[in-house]
Amino acid sequence: MKKYSYIFILLWIAFQSESQTNAKRDKIDQLRVAFINSKVNLSNQETQQFWPLYNELNDKLDLLKKTYRINFIKNFNAESLTDKEAEALLTAEFILKQKELDLNKEYYEKYKKILPIKKIALIKMAENDFKKELIKTIKSSSPE
Repeated sequence: MKKYSYIFILLWIAFQSESQTNAKRDKIDQLRVAFINSKVNLSNQETQQFWPLYNELNDKLDLLKKTYRINFIKNFNAESLTDKEAEALLTAEFILKQKELDLNKEYYEKYKKILPIKKIALIKMAENDFKKELIKTIKSSSPE
């Protein structure tokens, strides 16, 4: 438990002291890696093979989301949204979600070549736990 408290204290410090978005993101990524490594006992060989794939997947997912935001979200005004624009926005969101699903399936197949299924499941659970802890930490550190 102390290990997790330490990780989230570092996260809180990162949010308070870092002024640049990329620096915050890098810090969160480092904390995510530490959190997942603490939950999943990857061997040295598994670590060397897994993390480059994991980072590659996340880079692709980030690019998809960024492209969606640039092409759709920033171009629409919620107050003056027409039915045609609303339909285009929703369709684009469905396409984004499908592409995310396709990428996750593709990388799941790649992960299966280097990791046991149980470890893949533990990684997914650790990711979800990290997100919950991150949200809890942000909520508790923000002024109300």
